[in-house]
Amino acid sequence: MPWIDLLRWLHVIGATVLFGTGAGIAFFMLVAHRTRDPRLVAHVAGTVVIADALFTATAAVMQPVTGLALARLAGWPLNQGWLLASIGLYVVVGLFWLPVVAIQLRMRDLARAAAAEGRTLPTAYDRLFRIWFACGWPAFAAMLAILWLMTAKPSFC
Repeated sequence: MPWIDLLRWLHVIGATVLFGTGAGIAFFMLVAHRTRDPRLVAHVAGTVVIADALFTATAAVMQPVTGLALARLAGWPLNQGWLLASIGLYVVVGLFWLPVVAIQLRMRDLARAAAAEGRTLPTAYDRLFRIWFACGWPAFAAMLAILWLMTAKPSFC
C-alpha cells in the first residue's frame, strides 16, 4: 500500500505544479505584456521559458507515468469514462501547450531584439501574444476539468 500512497502524492504534486505554474506563467506574462516595455517583457518571457522547461515539462512527463501506475495499482480499468475523459483532456492540454512553448520563445526573442535596438514591441510580437492568450483558455479549462474528474471520479462517463 505505501507505493500507491507515494504515487498518489506524486500525481497530486504533478497536477499542482502543472496548474500552478501554468496560472503563474499566464499571470506574469499578461502583466509584463501590459507594460509594453520590451526589456521587461524580454526578462519575464525568458523566465517563463525557463520555468516551463524546469517545472511544466517535468510535471507533464510525470503525470501520465504516475497516473498509469496509480490506475494499475488501484485496479482502475483504463476504459473507465472518467479516466478516458481525463486522458483525452490531457492530450488537449498538450496540443495547446506545445505550440505555446514555441510562441513564448519567439515572443522572448522579439522582445529582446526590440529592447536591444531601443524599439517598441513589433507587430509580430502582438500577433503572437494574441495566439498565446487564446491558446491558454482551452488549456486552462481542460486542466480544471481534469482536476474535477480526478477528484470526483464521476460515473456518468
